[in-house]
Amino acid sequence: MTQNPVSQLAVTEQSDYQSPAPPSAEIICVGTELLLGDILNGNAQFLAKELAGLGIAHYYQTVVGDNPARIQQAVTIAQGRSQLLLFTGGLGPTPDDLTIETLADLFDTPLVEHPDLMADIEAKFTARGRSMPPSNRKQALLPVGALVLPNPQGTAPGIIWSPCPHLTLMTFPGVPREMQAMWRATAVPYLHSHGWVTTTIVSRMLRFWGISESALAEQVAPYLSQDNPTVAPYASKGEAKLRISVRADSTAAALAQIEPVESGLRALVGDDCYGADEDSLASVVGSLLLQRQQTVAVAESCTGGGLGQLLTDIAGSSAYFHGGVIAYDNRVKVNLLQVEATAIADQGAVSAIVAEQMALGARALLHTDWALSITGIAGPGGGTPAKPVGLVYIGLATPSGEAISYRHEFSGYRGRDWIRHLSAQSALDALRRNLL
Repeated sequence: MTQNPVSQLAVTEQSDYQSPAPPSAEIICVGTELLLGDILNGNAQFLAKELAGLGIAHYYQTVVGDNPARIQQAVTIAQGRSQLLLFTGGLGPTPDDLTIETLADLFDTPLVEHPDLMADIEAKFTARGRSMPPSNRKQALLPVGALVLPNPQGTAPGIIWSPCPHLTLMTFPGVPREMQAMWRATAVPYLHSHGWVTTTIVSRMLRFWGISESALAEQVAPYLSQDNPTVAPYASKGEAKLRISVRADSTAAALAQIEPVESGLRALVGDDCYGADEDSLASVVGSLLLQRQQTVAVAESCTGGGLGQLLTDIAGSSAYFHGGVIAYDNRVKVNLLQVEATAIADQGAVSAIVAEQMALGARALLHTDWALSITGIAGPGGGTPAKPVGLVYIGLATPSGEAISYRHEFSGYRGRDWIRHLSAQSALDALRRNLL
């Protein structure tokens, strides 16, 4: 017995879904490696964003190991509160890949081999110049009544299955690119054609640097109590964020509702808002330099090249970034960047004057309009009462040949990487504000 793949049925079948409103989805990620922290659970993040974009309510996520009893327990709990269960992981050929057979056992449904799936799996191995191991045969076994959710990129098909009224199960492999391809090609059209998608949720994430989450929340307090659009503050890796979310009948309608809220928030906060959504400080700085047809170089001590990496992470940055000097040793500061030895002797390498001279030296050496420098104490050692761990000076050389310095004390030590990250981002922010 062979079930037709859902990709052929989704556009023609009419929905008979009559679950009480509002139906909701739940994500269940299967894999002991997720519980052990060996793998970052990016699949849950992807599916959560996709559900929001489709306007499908989503209130719970579960991560469960490769254990049949615990998988069944997770499904039983989820079934009592959600009507669409999305599974990732456990579809492979190894003995610990148990998702399909565990679901079939839970709903007392036999597995049946699909000859067309078996042929497809064998053909994929042949195309790679390999013979199919016998263990892959289990991937062609699906519950009776389940629709095939095709996997164009791998050997593990998924299923779309309604084993009982008001419950739909979708299974995907744990490999992100395979899961995402299957979701977009088959699952999303199925959800549209079966009445799941009636509204959409659109979000805009405004990004801020130089202001704390609490201070930001105080400034925009009137917006935090409104409903649809909702505004919520967040903090991550030293930056503050405001997420504006709207539920509407269409993306265009949602964006029209977001626009006045975004404008109002930007007007309240001013230059502390550096961008939105996928913007980064490096990408915004790059755009501003391109607009002004100007260039930048860097001179780094405690960040060890991290600032240059942020700039060169942006495609096309060669148009405005000339290069940098990692002046970790004071002799490099003096001999290459022309920092005065007396300045280091009198003020120390971590000082305003050294940061300024490093920036001026980089600008002259690399023939740019602007230059940034960073010198600081990233720890864990090296600090003193006068110059504690976390003290960082940022230098900025301007097109007019002037030098500016900025003093930061990044307290609450969270490790060298944390201080280096804050230092590099703060340097970019200093340049951004001057470009504005």
